[in-house]
Amino acid sequence: MALSALDMFSVGIGPSSSHTVGPMRAAVQFAEGLREAGLLDSVDRVQVELFGSLGATGHGHGSDKAVILGLQGNRPETVDTATADDQVRVASQTGRLVLAGGRAIHFSRADDVVMHRRRSLPAHPNGMVFRALGPATELLRERTYYSVGGGFVVDEHAAGVDKIVEDSTPVRYPFTTGAELLAICRRENLRISDVMLANELSWRTEAELRAELLHIWAVMKECVHNGCTRTEKVLPGGLRVPRRAPKLLAALEATDDETDPIRAMDWVNLFALAVNEENASGGRIVTAPTNGAAGIVPAVLHYYDKFIPGADDDGVVRFLLTAAAVGILFKENASISGAEVGCQGEVGSACAMAAGGLCEVLGGSPEQVENAAEIGIEHNLGLTCDPVGGLVQIPCIERNAMASNKAINAARIAIRGDGSHKVSLDKAIKTMRETGADMKIKYKETSRGGLAVNVIEC
Repeated sequence: MALSALDMFSVGIGPSSSHTVGPMRAAVQFAEGLREAGLLDSVDRVQVELFGSLGATGHGHGSDKAVILGLQGNRPETVDTATADDQVRVASQTGRLVLAGGRAIHFSRADDVVMHRRRSLPAHPNGMVFRALGPATELLRERTYYSVGGGFVVDEHAAGVDKIVEDSTPVRYPFTTGAELLAICRRENLRISDVMLANELSWRTEAELRAELLHIWAVMKECVHNGCTRTEKVLPGGLRVPRRAPKLLAALEATDDETDPIRAMDWVNLFALAVNEENASGGRIVTAPTNGAAGIVPAVLHYYDKFIPGADDDGVVRFLLTAAAVGILFKENASISGAEVGCQGEVGSACAMAAGGLCEVLGGSPEQVENAAEIGIEHNLGLTCDPVGGLVQIPCIERNAMASNKAINAARIAIRGDGSHKVSLDKAIKTMRETGADMKIKYKETSRGGLAVNVIEC
């Protein structure tokens, strides 16, 4: 089983990888499956049930909209974010939905997309059941999917076994733990990014990989730009959270003082806020490794690009490869799903990824990179996922800014040391998994605990 860097970084749509991107991918997969099975012409309607965290916070995350868009053939990577709401509105108002492949079917948003706030499926908190019905309401096809974090979707056969998209592609340097990764680096005298590059060549050429990663970087930059230039004063949703990125950019451009020893912190805050405000409004973002934590890797990568002398595209590629290697360790050995382990699995893993990536491009050894990543997750252990109103806004947006600066500090602490430390990254990831298992369900993306019940939604 293998994971690529492009599994950890993918272009998607906000506001949530597990609650928006995942359901959209599941829906389009189901619709295309109907066509491939020759059932499309027999379908009269499709009914979808969302369970667990998807049911509890799905309205705030746009899960119902994502399902409707996916059934119509839209993909997170290419859906027109400017017309997405209009597409959903037309289907809801006309009572007609055009399945992927061109089949128009009856559709009732209230009856055909049902959210169960307090019912869950056994394998994972983010469960979905899709049913295709014929004219006489006979069941033509039924499938269960789980959105397991970062936009990954598995069906009922894979869920509960490994929760990772199966890929048997042999890679040159297979690893599933930090210890194995460090052993490869020592034995082969390679950087972590070199190990990842060698493995990536099992799927694509170096030129193709470089182009894909630089495209990811381009989308990150566009996302920051979009977040900084929006004219809307508040974010969508009932909380009416004000957009801060445009105002902060104007202030920094007007008063940026290069003698301020910590001016970079303001810029890093800006980069993270811009991305997560864009995510909260349903814009185009990069899952890194999730939408809820989408601002951290881009903010730290912007820090490298703006403040580190000699920063270039080669460094960007090495940063992303290293960050992906760290993310794979979390995906393989724990979870990046807030509904499964809390926000430590989203913001915590992203902080570790960004810290490791920055440490590498600052010249850190593999041991220092591993140390940076460990610091990044260790000081996010126990972080709960308690979005107010089920929206990826409070505390999510500021949390990304805080974790971005924490990642930079983790890299700087690690690079001042020699790589030796008492707590390994593997032990910290194991601790995160165990902490998530012990965490009460109300603190895992249900909006039934923490800030979500102590902040008035108005």
